[in-house]
Amino acid sequence: MCGRYATTRTAQRLTDDFGTTLAVAEDAISADFNMAPTKQAPLVIARAADDSSAVTRELLTAKWGLVPSWAKDPSIGNKMINARSETVDEKPSFKRAFAKRRAVVPLDGFYEWYQGPDTGAGKPPKQPFFITGHTPDGGGEGLGVAGLYEFWKPKDDPDAEWLVSFTILTTAAEGEDGRLHDRAPWLVAAEHLDAWLDPAPHGKDELFALLHPATPGRLQAWPVSTAVNNVRNNGPELLRPLDAE
Repeated sequence: MCGRYATTRTAQRLTDDFGTTLAVAEDAISADFNMAPTKQAPLVIARAADDSSAVTRELLTAKWGLVPSWAKDPSIGNKMINARSETVDEKPSFKRAFAKRRAVVPLDGFYEWYQGPDTGAGKPPKQPFFITGHTPDGGGEGLGVAGLYEFWKPKDDPDAEWLVSFTILTTAAEGEDGRLHDRAPWLVAAEHLDAWLDPAPHGKDELFALLHPATPGRLQAWPVSTAVNNVRNNGPELLRPLDAE
């Protein structure tokens, strides 16, 4: 699963990178080196104007943890941070969003925790790794992973503001790519943004043909400090590679 990530690009950089308009205040988007579920995060979506068939991309913020439109309590989103691609078109929580509310989650990279083998003295502590399109010296590119989004508000309060929330799509990480974790997010390449974000219905196979897994075999991965385990820690030092030893 993807349960923690880093997103550090400014609102201006994100609008440039993803070709969007900005649908929130610029200061609503700030660097977060330890993005965790329930936080507000940048999200790229595409919507058709009410009076036009034209589709435009928007950059907004949304709560990580999808809250289905039929939910009675938004706390259900705490369990909906990831959606398994194998069943996303069947699960009541995700199938409506998968049909017409696909999104891209901008990030620098994400964290996974590796459990080393039991040597007989008990299980060693889990070692966090950062998986990214960047290089340790800061080169490379940011990523965009496939997601879904949804709108929700309480049925007994029609005047309440809409809650926008999202989930990240995951797939199996096979072979050596599964050493850190057996699941991986899907990546959306720049040339496939329009097709993935298009709110019109598309077949599952057609959509997944646009994506590829975000795994260490495709990306850089290096061990980082266990300080990332605590969500209160939030700074660029969390991304710093550990010494080889």
